[in-house]
Amino acid sequence: MEKYFSESELILRPDKSVYHLGVKGEDLADDIIIVGDPDRVAVITSRFDSVRFSTASREFCIQTGEYNSKEISVVSTGIGVDNIDIVINELDAAVNINPNTRLVNKVLRKLKFLRLGTSGALDPKIKLHDIVCSAAAIGMDGVPHFYDFEFSQDELAMADSFSRDCEWPDKVASPYAVMASKHLHDKFEGVYNHRGITITANGFYGPQNRELRGRLRYPEMEERYRAFSSHGMNVTNFEMETAGIYALSKMLGHSHLTLCVILANRINKEFSSNPEEAVNSLINKALYSLSN
Repeated sequence: MEKYFSESELILRPDKSVYHLGVKGEDLADDIIIVGDPDRVAVITSRFDSVRFSTASREFCIQTGEYNSKEISVVSTGIGVDNIDIVINELDAAVNINPNTRLVNKVLRKLKFLRLGTSGALDPKIKLHDIVCSAAAIGMDGVPHFYDFEFSQDELAMADSFSRDCEWPDKVASPYAVMASKHLHDKFEGVYNHRGITITANGFYGPQNRELRGRLRYPEMEERYRAFSSHGMNVTNFEMETAGIYALSKMLGHSHLTLCVILANRINKEFSSNPEEAVNSLINKALYSLSN
């Protein structure tokens, strides 16, 4: 029996667009660039040949247009996997659930999610403005644990060894690991300087071992992250969305990859003096590879 999505499960606006994002399936391209900062959406689409759709609500800004004869949507998420839970589910609902019948479409659209982000490196050899590919991501947010999600054996092994090697605290949500989609990983090989394991933190300060006036409970964790390796990869960087994107995208049958430009090196205590230039370089390289 087909599942019917009630009004309290699939919340729609009066125009039948999804509740938070305000989009319908026809508003979206199959190739979707994800960014955190709403202002970065217009920075990217200013390079487009044309823009046919635009909407904004809260931190969620969406534009769809054409770049080099390829249709692309750009979506901002704001910060954190809690927002990713909204964005990935609603993008999938917009393209794969009929808003009139509230049933899943007979033919499903498969989306490609490319996150373009900024990040802090955990390897002293990674330079400012280098681009890091998240070949795998380890999340500490816990969101995917609320879903009937099937991790691969490699992903389970990576998460288990990470928990063991880092002596993961019982008070914190169990880590999970998810791999990037191989075809996207390969497609963007010419864009990135480094590939490795990205740690998706559930906060910017304490969870990423930044200490201001609030004292850290686990100040030793950063050293343990740096010492961890799995499947021939080391931990390269911290950020706040990738693991959630990978897990929810995989669960729903889409593909996913994150490319982050390094604005800080946490080990060398450095921060970029020209972050705008670094972000623009990442955008230009990613758009070229995406459209060719």
